[in-house]
Amino acid sequence: MTAKTPLQVADGRETEEVNPSGVVLRCSVNAPIRRLLDYLPPVGWQQPVPVGTRLRVSLGNRRVVGVVLASIPRSESQVDTLKPADAVLDSQPLIDPLLLKLLGWTAEYYQHPPGEAMVLALAPRERRGEPPAPLGEPGLALNVRGRGLPDDALRRAPKQAALLALLRERPRRFSELTALGITRATARELLSKDLAEKRDISHAEDWRWGQALSPTPEQARAITQINATQGEFCCHVLEGITGSGKTEVYLQAIAATLRNGQQALVMLPEINLTPQMLQRFQSRFEAPIAVLHSGLSDGARDRHWQMARSGEAAIVIGTRSAVFVPMAKLGLIIVDEEHDGSYSQQDGLRYSARDVAVKRAQVTGCSVVLGSATPSLESIVNTRVGRYRHHQLTTRPGVATMPQKVLVDVRGLQLDAGLSKPLLDAMSATLERGEQVLLFLNRRGFAPSMLCQTCGWVAGCDNCDARLTLHRSPPGLCCHHCGARRAIPRHCPGCSGTSLSGLGLGTEQTEQALQRLFAGTTVYRADSDTMTRRSSMEDLLTAIATVGPCIILGTQLLTKGHHFPEVTCVGVLDADAQLFNPDFRGEERLAQLLTQVGGRAGRADKPGAVIIQTRHPDHPVVQSVLAEPWQTLCDELLSQRLSQGLPPHGHLAVMRCDSRATAEGLDFLTRCVRQLRTRELTEGIRIVGPLPAAMARRAGLYRSQVILMGGVRKSVHHLATQLVMIADSQKQPAGLRWFMDIDPIESL
Repeated sequence: MTAKTPLQVADGRETEEVNPSGVVLRCSVNAPIRRLLDYLPPVGWQQPVPVGTRLRVSLGNRRVVGVVLASIPRSESQVDTLKPADAVLDSQPLIDPLLLKLLGWTAEYYQHPPGEAMVLALAPRERRGEPPAPLGEPGLALNVRGRGLPDDALRRAPKQAALLALLRERPRRFSELTALGITRATARELLSKDLAEKRDISHAEDWRWGQALSPTPEQARAITQINATQGEFCCHVLEGITGSGKTEVYLQAIAATLRNGQQALVMLPEINLTPQMLQRFQSRFEAPIAVLHSGLSDGARDRHWQMARSGEAAIVIGTRSAVFVPMAKLGLIIVDEEHDGSYSQQDGLRYSARDVAVKRAQVTGCSVVLGSATPSLESIVNTRVGRYRHHQLTTRPGVATMPQKVLVDVRGLQLDAGLSKPLLDAMSATLERGEQVLLFLNRRGFAPSMLCQTCGWVAGCDNCDARLTLHRSPPGLCCHHCGARRAIPRHCPGCSGTSLSGLGLGTEQTEQALQRLFAGTTVYRADSDTMTRRSSMEDLLTAIATVGPCIILGTQLLTKGHHFPEVTCVGVLDADAQLFNPDFRGEERLAQLLTQVGGRAGRADKPGAVIIQTRHPDHPVVQSVLAEPWQTLCDELLSQRLSQGLPPHGHLAVMRCDSRATAEGLDFLTRCVRQLRTRELTEGIRIVGPLPAAMARRAGLYRSQVILMGGVRKSVHHLATQLVMIADSQKQPAGLRWFMDIDPIESL
C-alpha cells in the first residue's frame, strides 16, 4: 500500500499525495499567471488524460477550468507539493495539438499569460466548465399527421401553407425559417394543429456550391495561383481596387477548398459587414455556415463553435476572435480588409488577428489570402521581399468603372453644416436622377466640443485628457473615451455667461441640415449611436436597397466593404480630420479611409463621382488619393518610415502602465528599465521613456509608457521579454496595472 504523505500544495493548503509515482498534468488556467501549473490526476483516475482536455482544478479559494498541455513523469515536476485536479471534464480533447501550438505561440509572442490565451479556443459555456454544445439547432419538422395532409388543406392560411411546403422538403431550423420570412407565430399555428413537432436539426452533410461568375483575366489568374497552393502554407496578398471583385476570388477559392473536403475560415474586421457577406455566401453555397462575432448570444456562439470544431460547418465567417476557433479540417483562411485596425485587440490579450491568421496558416499548412484595396505597408513590404505572393485586380468587372474624383477647396467657402455648394449641387443632381448619395463624416455627435464664446471655457472630461462631445439626441455631453456623460450646462462654469455653443461638426448636426435642405428625401444616419441593435446594419442595408433616392450619412462604419449599387455620389465632408495626426500611422490610415469610402460610388452599371472637401488640396496624401495608385503613395510612406526606423522597417514594443497618479506609473517603469542588462542595449535598440502617453489620463487613470525600438524584431522581442520578467517580479502600488503591447497600433 502506497504511503500517503502530507504535502503543501501550490495554493498554500495541505493535502495528501495519492500517487507519488504517477504522471503529473501540466495545465494552463484562466488566470493572470505567467507560468503553467502542475496537478495530479483526480483521485482514483486511472486513464490517460490527453493534451487539450479540460480539467476543473483548485486555484486559491476558487475552482477554475484548466487545459492540459502535457503529461509528465512525477520526477520532472519542479513543484514539491501537488494537489489532485477535481475532475476531468472531457472524454475527448477540445483543442487539437496544432491549435494548442498556435495559442502557445500567441501567448509567448504577445507576452501574455498562457492560460488567458488558451481559453480563446473555448466556447463561452466551455470556459465555464460546461459540456460542449450539442450539434444541431432547434427547429421544426412535420409529424406523421402533417406529412399526410392534402396539398390544399391550408389554402385559407397561405403563410401556414408556405411553411408546410418548406417542411415537406426537409426539416428546417428556426433560424433558417426566420431568414426565409417565416415567423414564430406561423410555426406555433402548425404546432397547435398537431401538424409539426420541435426537433434539434443537424446541418446538411453534403456541401454544394452554385455556378461561379465568369472571372476577368486578372481574377482568373489570382484564383488559379491561390488554388495551386491548396494543401500547403502560402500567404497571398490580393490587392484589388474597390469593386474589382475580390469577393468573387474568395468564393471560387473557397469552392476549391470545399471540393477537397476542407473548411474555410473567412475573417471580417467589423460585425456590420457580416450580413452582406453572409448573404453572398448563402446564395453561392448550399453548405452549413457558422457565424462568430461578439453580437451573437452565448447560446448561438456555443452552437456555431461546435459546428466549426466538429467539421460540420463548411465555412466559418467571423470577426477578430474567430481566428482561434477550432476547425476539424481547416484548408483556407481569408482575411478581408486586412489593413483594418479593427483586427488588433486593444485590451486583455493584445494581438493582431491578421498576423495570428498568417501564423495559423503556417502551423496548419494551409494557404491564407489577405485582401484589400489598400494593403497595409507591412503586407506591401512582405510582397516586395518575396515572403508573400502578390495578385492585383486593377479594373472593375463588367461595365462598372472607377468613379471620377473631384477636390473641393473649401477655404473661403461658406459651408452649411459642413456642406459646400459644389457638393450640394452634385447631391441634388444625383437625387433628381433617382440615385443615392453617401456622405462620410468620421465624427459622431452634434459637435466635437462645447465652448463659451465669452471667456473661452471648453467642456472637458473629469476622467480623461479629452473634450466632451456635444450630443442633441439624447441631449448631453459625452466622453467618447471613457463613456462619462454630463448634462448640458445652462451657464458657463467659468464666467456664468450664457454664450455656450458647439464647436466643430458631427453627424447629428449634418443630419439636421440635410433634413432641412432636402426635406422630401429620406436621410439615414449610420454611426455607433444609431447602430445599437444586432440587426441595425442589416435593417439599414435592407431599407437602402428598397427606398429609392436617399442620402446616407455615416462614419467609417460605412466605408468597409459595403455594396450600395444605387450610390453614385460620395461626399467626404472633412478629408483633413487625420491629416496632421501625431500617430505615425495617421497618413496611411487617412489614405486608406479616403480610398475605401470613395470606392462605394459607381459600383454597378452607373458612373460614380467622389467629391472630397479639403483645406489642404496640395497635401501629398490628398493628391495621392485623387490621382495616384496605392503603391505610389506606399513608396513615399515607406521612405519616411525607413528614415525614422518605424514599422515596417523597424519594430516596436511598448510597456504601458495605468496608475492612480502619474508619479506611481513613471516610478514603476523607471525601476524596471534600470534593471535591464546593459548588454541588451548594444544591439541597435533604443529605449524611449518612461514618459506619459499621448493621452496621459484616461478613465481616471494615468498612463505612462516605455517604448522599445529596433531594426531586428528578435532583439526587440527579447528585450521586451526581459522587461516583462522584471516587471512581474516588482512590487507595485495598489491599483497599478501594466501590460506589454507588441507591434502596437495605438498612437505612441
